Amino acid sequence: MTVMTTDLDGLPLVHRGKVRETYEVDDRHLLLVATDRLSAFDVVFDQPIPDKGAVLARLSAWWFEQLAALGASHFVSADPADLPEPARSAEMASRSMLVRRADRVDAECVVRGYLAGSGWAEYGRSGAVCGHPLPSGLREAERLPEPIFTPSTKAEVGHDENITRDQLADMVGTDLARQLEERSITLYLEGARRAEAVGLILADTKFEFGWIDGELAVIDEVLTPDSSRFWDAEHYAPGSSPQSFDKQFVRDFVAASGWNKEPPAPTLPDEVITGTRDRYVAAYERLTGRSWEASA
Repeated sequence: MTVMTTDLDGLPLVHRGKVRETYEVDDRHLLLVATDRLSAFDVVFDQPIPDKGAVLARLSAWWFEQLAALGASHFVSADPADLPEPARSAEMASRSMLVRRADRVDAECVVRGYLAGSGWAEYGRSGAVCGHPLPSGLREAERLPEPIFTPSTKAEVGHDENITRDQLADMVGTDLARQLEERSITLYLEGARRAEAVGLILADTKFEFGWIDGELAVIDEVLTPDSSRFWDAEHYAPGSSPQSFDKQFVRDFVAASGWNKEPPAPTLPDEVITGTRDRYVAAYERLTGRSWEASA
C-alpha cells in the first residue's frame, strides 16, 4: 500500500508540504505524517515511492533517539500507543511521529563533508561553495578538508537558494547564526561517525531548527535519504558521482531525460521507482541494523 495524501478524522490539517503532512494534536503537540510522495528539484512527482514515507518516519525517529544527547529536538514518540487514535492504524503509525510545536527558524542548515551536487557545480564556477573558498584541484565527490556549513533559504514555494553565513547572520542575527552552525556541524559529525561504522559515507545533509520553550531544537527530519546524501564506502572513489542511497537515482534519471526541472515532473519508469524504494530501505537497514521486513 502506498500513501500519497492523508485525512485523519478528528485531527485538523495544519500544513501539507511536499512530502509531509502536519496535523494538530493539542496546543503543545503536532503529528507529522510522511507520505510516499517524491520531490526532486522542488517538484512533486505524480508517482509514489512505496514504503518511502515509513522509511523517513522510522529512520528519523531512530536518529532523534540516537542524537538526543547532542541537544533538544521536537521529537516526542513514534510508539503507536502514544499517537492520537486516528493515527494508530498500522499504515498510519508506521509513518507518523508525535512532536512538540516549535517556532521555526526560516533557514535550512546544510553541512557538506564532500564536494557533490550543487556544491560541486558552484566550485567549478568559482572555486568556492557558499562563501567558503576551497583548495584548487578538488575532484567531484572529494572529501573536504573539514565539513562546511552552507545554509540556504527556506522556500514555501519554488526553489531554496544557497546563501553565505554572513547572509544568514543578516537574516536571523549573529548569535543565532553561530548556534545554528555549531549545532549543525556537531550533528553532522555524529551522523557521519555512525554512518562510517556501517560502511556508509554521509556526504552532506540538511537540518532544520525551531524554538521550543526558549530552547533551540532540531525539528522536521534528521539524516534520512530525503535530507542527506549517503554513499557506499566500499564503492567510493572521487572523480565521479558515487553509488548513493537517496533520491540521486531519480535526479540522475530526470537530468538525463532533458527535463527542465519545472512542473510537471516526468513519468518515472517502474525500474526507477523500484530502485529508489530499494535504496531507501537499504539505507534504513544499514544505519539501524534492523531488517525492514521485521520492522514493517
